[in-house]
Amino acid sequence: MAPPRHRHRGFSRRIQYGLFFGYVAAATGVVAGIALVLIARFDPAAFEGIKGLALDVTTPVTRLTRPIVRGGGSLADDIGGYFGAVSENKRLHAELADARRGLIQARVLAFENARLKRTLKLVGEQSVPIVAARIVGSDLAGTRRFVTLAAGRADGVSPGQPVRAADGLVGRITEVGSHASRVVLVSDGGSAVPLRVVRTGEAALGEGRGDGAMEIHSTTVGGPGFRRGDLLVTSGVGGVYPPDLPVAVVTGTSGEIATGRPLAEPAKLDFAIVLPQAPAPPPVAPPQGHHH
Repeated sequence: MAPPRHRHRGFSRRIQYGLFFGYVAAATGVVAGIALVLIARFDPAAFEGIKGLALDVTTPVTRLTRPIVRGGGSLADDIGGYFGAVSENKRLHAELADARRGLIQARVLAFENARLKRTLKLVGEQSVPIVAARIVGSDLAGTRRFVTLAAGRADGVSPGQPVRAADGLVGRITEVGSHASRVVLVSDGGSAVPLRVVRTGEAALGEGRGDGAMEIHSTTVGGPGFRRGDLLVTSGVGGVYPPDLPVAVVTGTSGEIATGRPLAEPAKLDFAIVLPQAPAPPPVAPPQGHHH
């Protein structure tokens, strides 16, 4: 069914009006352009006035649009600055990570140098040290406490020799191979070390508990007893360990019995020094009778 004729006529009329006003606008623009050309040609002063008027009319529009344009430029700069800052931040983070790694390595080297200096000082303090060797293994199963040294019979090591580290007495040699040896620690369940309390001079006996600690027994009847923090050193009694080697510090007391923590902790040891066994005390001569 064909659409009503009046709707078609209305649609055509709108098109016709649009075309008409378009032609009028184009013609007006052409006439205005020709008029401006003629005015500029024959009356330059009037043309300058028209230009000034156009400037006055367009200035408010320019004032309103300038912040938008500048804002767009600033936004572009901000976006560029943001991505530039992200890149710079990544670069600085990478440099900081490198610096931290370098600092850690420097600290490790400083710690290693300090530890070696302490070990060398110990070697210098001993009269005739047997050998300074690296600790290459440990056995802490059950109540037994052992470490393995990378030095053996070929290096002059023999059973019974005491072993110490920078912090104190480690233990003594029990088994020896050609290039390795086993050390029983002072905290071993079967270890016993004659001790002396530095504060009082009281004699004591330290026995390993097999759990990393020592049990300290006073061997002096009616002595002053122990205090937390007392330093215990070897007494030299028995001829196994030389005297005055640091051994442990008292961590708890109960009457004439105390608990001690060995100063030389196996988990923190890298090197140890094998010392010559203390000479046996000279035999006591029997008293001689008087001859009549």
